[in-house]
Amino acid sequence: MTSDEPVEFRARFGQVLTVVAAVVCVVTLVAIAVEDTVAALRWAPVLALVATGVWAFYGRPAVVVDAAGVELRNVTRTVRLPWPAVQRVDTKYALTVETAYGTYAAWAAPAPSRSTTVRATPEDTRYLPESSYIGGGLRPGDLAGTASGDAAAYIRRCLDQLRDAGHLDEPRLERDRPEVTWHVLPGLLLAGLTALAVLTPRLL
Repeated sequence: MTSDEPVEFRARFGQVLTVVAAVVCVVTLVAIAVEDTVAALRWAPVLALVATGVWAFYGRPAVVVDAAGVELRNVTRTVRLPWPAVQRVDTKYALTVETAYGTYAAWAAPAPSRSTTVRATPEDTRYLPESSYIGGGLRPGDLAGTASGDAAAYIRRCLDQLRDAGHLDEPRLERDRPEVTWHVLPGLLLAGLTALAVLTPRLL
C-alpha cells in the first residue's frame, strides 16, 4: 500500500472553488478593463487578493501520504508525521491523526455535510478497512467518496499493512516533536496583495 510515490488528497469543494474564483476574477478584470483601464488597474490587486486567498485557504491545503508517513498541509503550516508516530485516525469533524506527539487535524479533509451523510448508501462503507470500525464504529466522516473518508481509509490501510509486516512493533521516534514547516511565502504574498489593494486606489 505504501510507496515512494506520494498520494495526495484534497477536498473536491476546495479545488472547484479555487478554479471558479480564479475564473470569476479574471473575467471581472477583463470586463472592467474594456470599460476603463485605470479602474482595472485599481481593481487588479483586489481581485488577485481574492483569487490568491481562496487558493491559500481552500486550494493549496492537502493530505499527502507516502512511504515515510503522513503530511498535513494546512493553511499556515505543514506538519510531517512519520509512520512510527501515528497511532490512530479519526474523522469526527475532519481527518484527525492521533500520534505520539499529539493530535493533528487536516484542514483539507473536513467531514462531509449532513446532506452528504443522508444520501449515503451501503456501498459507501462496503470496502473500508477493518480498523475503520475500531473505537465506536463508523462516523459520517468515514464515508467513501468524501475528503475525510478517502484519506482516512488510505492511511488506515497503510497502517494495517505496516503493522501486519511487523514494522511498527517497536516504534522509535527520531524526533521529540514532528517536523513543522511554516508557510511564509503564501503569507507574504497575501500581505503584499493586501497592501497593493489598499494603496493602488490612492495612487491612481
